[in-house]
Amino acid sequence: MSRYDSNPFEEEEVNPFSDPAVRKGGGQSNYGGGAFYTTNPGSVPPATSRLSPLPPEPYDRGATIDIPLDSTKDLKAKEKELQAKEAELKRREQELKRREDSIARAGIVIEEKNWPPYFPIIHHDISNEIPIHLQKMLYVAFTTLLGLVLCLLWNIMAVTTAWIKGEGPTIWFLAIIYFISGVPGGYVMWYRPLYRAMRTDSALKFGWFFLFYLIHIGFCIFAAVAPPIIFKGKSLAGILPAIDLLGQHALVGIFYFIGFALFTVESLLSVWVIQQVYMYFRGSGKAAEIKREAATRTMMAAL
Repeated sequence: MSRYDSNPFEEEEVNPFSDPAVRKGGGQSNYGGGAFYTTNPGSVPPATSRLSPLPPEPYDRGATIDIPLDSTKDLKAKEKELQAKEAELKRREQELKRREDSIARAGIVIEEKNWPPYFPIIHHDISNEIPIHLQKMLYVAFTTLLGLVLCLLWNIMAVTTAWIKGEGPTIWFLAIIYFISGVPGGYVMWYRPLYRAMRTDSALKFGWFFLFYLIHIGFCIFAAVAPPIIFKGKSLAGILPAIDLLGQHALVGIFYFIGFALFTVESLLSVWVIQQVYMYFRGSGKAAEIKREAATRTMMAAL
């Protein structure tokens, strides 16, 4: 046997993925230039066909996803639209500013209600609208307005106790009338004119304040005394009804004495306010100005 001949007993490794036409059976051997085929019972039968390839990927995972973007034409259209809106806003701002300037030149002030903070019913902003040298004076004047509210409320309470003790319902209804007419009347007739006079430096508004504030002081002094000559019976908690009621009903008399004290303090504060305002009025030369304004208005009314 030649050393180049293959070993007939050596098994040949079979590739199951090889061409089936080469292999007809099991293992294959060459002996002496010839070929014979042996079948190995334990070997895997040859594959009769090629394996089908794996299906291709539905898309390339590494590729970027195309996102549709607005075209240049759409961007230009949106830019023009934004520019048109901006121009419209500027036009409206200029128109609003022009109206505000016209209102300011005409002397008309837009007053936003901001006091009290929890339920705004009036406009009140001393720290921002009143000159600093007049703020103390106006704060005390505002205190007299709040003091009037307190006096008339306490007057209702005192008169209510007198009504319960047999003084009759008429005095109670009169006390209610004093309150619902005195509080708004005080604000409209003298406090608001003083506020606007100090804000705009108007001599005519100062004159309006002096007229009605004198009436306010007169009422407070009258209420502190409460003589039974004008108002019905004991409808005001003053010193005379307090002395009269103290011997009959001690509790009612005490309520009336407290009312007398409140009206007295209110009168003193009000006198101080009118003195300070008058000193400022005379010192600033508003007296001559109000005379000129009164003369001008009288002449215009005559013409």
